[in-house]
Amino acid sequence: MPDTKRFIDLLNFIRSETDRHLQKLDFPEEPAFLYDPIRYVLKGKGKRLRPLLVHLSGRGFDADPEDLMHAGLAVELLHNFTLVHDDIMDKDDIRHGKPTVHMKYGQAAAILVGDSIFTLGQLNIDQIQTSTVQAMNAYNKASLSVCEGQAYDLQFEGDTTVSLDQYLDMISRKTGALLSLCAELGGILGNQSHEVCHKLHTFGLNLGRAFQVQDDILEIFSDEENLGKSLESDVAADKQTVLTILARKHDGWDEIKNLTGDISAKRERMQTFFIETGVEARARQMSSNYITKAMDSLSVFSGEHKRVMEQFTYFVLNRTH
Repeated sequence: MPDTKRFIDLLNFIRSETDRHLQKLDFPEEPAFLYDPIRYVLKGKGKRLRPLLVHLSGRGFDADPEDLMHAGLAVELLHNFTLVHDDIMDKDDIRHGKPTVHMKYGQAAAILVGDSIFTLGQLNIDQIQTSTVQAMNAYNKASLSVCEGQAYDLQFEGDTTVSLDQYLDMISRKTGALLSLCAELGGILGNQSHEVCHKLHTFGLNLGRAFQVQDDILEIFSDEENLGKSLESDVAADKQTVLTILARKHDGWDEIKNLTGDISAKRERMQTFFIETGVEARARQMSSNYITKAMDSLSVFSGEHKRVMEQFTYFVLNRTH
């Protein structure tokens, strides 16, 4: 593995440059109804995992740094578009430790903000000088896939017939598609072959599956302060997650699932149940298995670049928020 300090320094550099360019985006003062909340969103301190992946992937193929910055901004904007709209649909009130956009500015403003941020992402893709059409096509395909995944997520609420395969298809669209895009853009901007771009897509897809399984676990086992977002909406909405689907096979789950009243107390009961039945351990193993599958696609890189991508993959696996 590369030197850990060098790797972390690289991530911090890409993050800081991404933040700097986000703050350089120039917006008019009016209409304040639109642009004030956009500024509010872009000042949020996210993990920037998606632009990190774009840059790390593209660096392995000597892609133009300016093109990578535009692509990194585009995927971060696309990600923020999904968060703003997801928070409305899930009725969440905290994001990155702050009130969500719809809580602070109202639902109408939040809808406009999400739409506008998505458009800003497209405008950044349009500024790419290398393989612009291919990059835009990948961006729009991923965007539609994310929307399909979110639709399935909402459609599955309360539906205890949803299978593990259906869940995996949903997260492949909702989370996998965006990380696939990030990895693939590195190959597109590095003028790589269709075969290489396909392997990068597969890498991102499996990384996204691992990420979402892990996210489902954190939604139950983390805390709001550490995760920086509301944690009880999934329980309240009866979301179908990897944990709840695996739990159905065990006696006693129906009793816990049907608990009413205090959501925090229900969440604590779920934590205990998932641990005692081995559901949590099985879910963590699933996440680890998808990381292994993701690693299998990294043969497109060599030397130091491959080691950096491997370290990034472990970095994602070991996240706590």
